[in-house]
Amino acid sequence: MKVELIAMTADAEKVIESAGRTCYLSFDQKTDRSIVKAEKEGRWKLLREDNEPSLSKLREGDVFQAEGGSWKVLRIWKNSAEKFVEMLLKSGHHSVLEHASATIRIKGASRAFSHQLVRHRLASISQQSQRYVNEEDFGYIEPLSIQANPEAHELFVDYMEKAREAYQRFQEIGIKNEDARFVLPNAVVSEIVITANFREWRHILEIRGSLGAQWEIVQVMVEILKILKKEAPSVFFDFEIIQKGNKIQIVKVSEK
Repeated sequence: MKVELIAMTADAEKVIESAGRTCYLSFDQKTDRSIVKAEKEGRWKLLREDNEPSLSKLREGDVFQAEGGSWKVLRIWKNSAEKFVEMLLKSGHHSVLEHASATIRIKGASRAFSHQLVRHRLASISQQSQRYVNEEDFGYIEPLSIQANPEAHELFVDYMEKAREAYQRFQEIGIKNEDARFVLPNAVVSEIVITANFREWRHILEIRGSLGAQWEIVQVMVEILKILKKEAPSVFFDFEIIQKGNKIQIVKVSEK
C-alpha cells in the first residue's frame, strides 16, 4: 500500500488565516514572525517578535528577563497563521478550514477499503475502473487473521485463484470487462485519488482512524495523517498516532 500527496493548497495555513481574519477584521494581527506565550508568577502574556527581535533566539522552556522580572516561555508559534488556526480549532470555528484542501493518491489498498472511503460525500474521488481496466492479473489483500490461519489461508488463496480463472475465462469467451468484473472479490487491489478540504479531512481521519474502524482503512489514515501533519501542522496538531500492542489508531490529544 502506498499513499502520496498529489497537491495541496499553496500556503494553506496562511490562506486559512486570511479567510478567517475576514470574520474578525483582524488583519493587523498578521505576522510572519514568531509569537511567544510567556509566564511569570502565575500570569501570562503574549509577546511578538515584531516588537521584540530578541525573541527569535528563544525556545520553549527558556527563561528570559523582561519588565524587571524572569519570564518562562510556555509556547512559541512560528507565525500568526499557526496561532490563528489553533484558535479556530479550539473555538470550534471549523468552517474556515474549508478554504484549503489536499489531494491524496492511494495505491495497493483493497476494494473493501475503497467502498468505505467513497461514502464520504464532501470529497471528490476518482478510482481505478474495473469496467475499463483489465483485471485478469489482479493483486489482492489478504487479512492478517486469514494469513495466520493455515486452513483459512489455503481457502483464501484457492478462492482468489478460482476468481482469477473465472475472470480470465470470461475474457476468452468474449465477456466484456464490465460484466466479467462481477466475479471479482473485495480483496482486489485498487487505486484511488481523493480530494477533500481540511475540515473534511479532519472528519475522515477522526472517524476512519479510530480504534473501532476496519484495520486496513486505519492503516491508510495513519499514512495520510503523517503527510498532512507535515504539510499543515497547525491544522492537524491535535491528532496523534497511538500504537498499543499490535493495534494502531488516531486519537485527538484531548482524548488521550
